[in-house]
Formats: sequence, structure tokens, C-alpha cells
Amino acid sequence: MAEETQTESPLSPTTTVQQDKTKAGQRHINLIWEITQAVISVMITAAVIYTSIFRIQSDVLSNAFFLVVSMYLVRTNHTKIGGINDDPHR
Repeated sequence: MAEETQTESPLSPTTTVQQDKTKAGQRHINLIWEITQAVISVMITAAVIYTSIFRIQSDVLSNAFFLVVSMYLVRTNHTKIGGINDDPHR
């Protein structure tokens, strides 16, 4: 007996083409922002390590390092893909 294969019809889209384009654009901007943040974080961390090795005192660099690390840890936008929420009930 041959197996029956059922094909489901595709679901109707729940977003418009413009909404899809907007979300794709926002994802692209988010990616650029994430890469920029990563580069800044690595550069500041490398500078802090360098100054620690050569015993160079820099309060500005130290403050910048703690600011970058703390802001990264408390921010939440890296979990939101696609920009602002379209649903006013959430």
C-alpha cells in the first residue's frame, strides 16, 4: 500500500510587503549597530588591558570601560528583532 502524502496549503501572510521591507531594513540597521558596539567594546577592552600591562593610569579609560560593559549588560534591544513593536497591546 502506497503512503499517502498530504500537502498542506501555505498559510496566508500576516504582514504586508511594506512591513516585511521595514523589518528587513531594521534588522540590517540592528546588525550594523551590533557590529559597531562589538568593535568599540573590543577596542576599549584591549586599551584597558594594554594600560594594565604597562601600568598606565587612565581614569577616563577606566570609566569608559565600566560604562560600556554596564550598558551592554543592562540593554535589552539585542533581543528585539525588527524594531519597534507594532502591537499596541503588548
